[in-house]
Amino acid sequence: MKTAILIPARYASTRYPGKPLVELTQPDGTKKSLIQMSWDCAQKVKTDCTVHVLTDDDRIADHARSFGADVIMTSSDCENGTERCAEAAPQIDADLIVNLQGDAPLTPPWFIDDLIDAMAKDADAMVATPVLRCDAQTYAHFIQDRSEGRVGGTTAVFNNRGHGLYFSKEVIPFIDPGKVPDPIPVFHHVGVYAYRPAALKQYTTWPTGTLEAREGLEQLRFLENGHTVACVEVDGRGHVFWELNNPADVDRIETALKENPQ
Repeated sequence: MKTAILIPARYASTRYPGKPLVELTQPDGTKKSLIQMSWDCAQKVKTDCTVHVLTDDDRIADHARSFGADVIMTSSDCENGTERCAEAAPQIDADLIVNLQGDAPLTPPWFIDDLIDAMAKDADAMVATPVLRCDAQTYAHFIQDRSEGRVGGTTAVFNNRGHGLYFSKEVIPFIDPGKVPDPIPVFHHVGVYAYRPAALKQYTTWPTGTLEAREGLEQLRFLENGHTVACVEVDGRGHVFWELNNPADVDRIETALKENPQ
């Protein structure tokens, strides 16, 4: 199965303009941009894949080429990363396309391998995405963000077959603060997607859905149109996972990098 990893990146982020070019301090004290960290993650995936950065911004394109990335320029009309992947897909020879969003530098490469494996084992699955059970620290980050009025990470709920029921910027399902169970029944949605090319093509024929617009979550367009999104549970192996959604996340991510240099 020919697989391509696409890293969509845009400069005009609503909550954090210029986010792909934000530099994070590495464990050795050097600086590395968010988009380069995503590129490095893709290079560590065990599955044989081609890797491409997708952008409509010359600043991002020039920077990506400076560290050796292959860049595909896309339209500024793309509303989200899935649309950007759909636009680039006809230029790529692949049976499976993985969307590795450029705002999750703590994404372990085995999350991507697990996602690819799940798609290889289920020929009927058209779209899949990883979910990670929250540990106490991640759950606390979610609760802190919401209490302070920040829009942060995304949570997912799914049925007994692993099919997504809903994705939200709110923390779902609700848990009584005085009765938080162990393990915590909240799953952090990891911003990676695997699509068959046919699913991407279909995605662009649907208008933006009401729930997608309210939540700002591109995957809801599949659910709103009756399309199954398979949720693949992954193992963090003791690593903290968090995305860079707001400037406040920089310290969280740099702390996690120090704690887990590998």
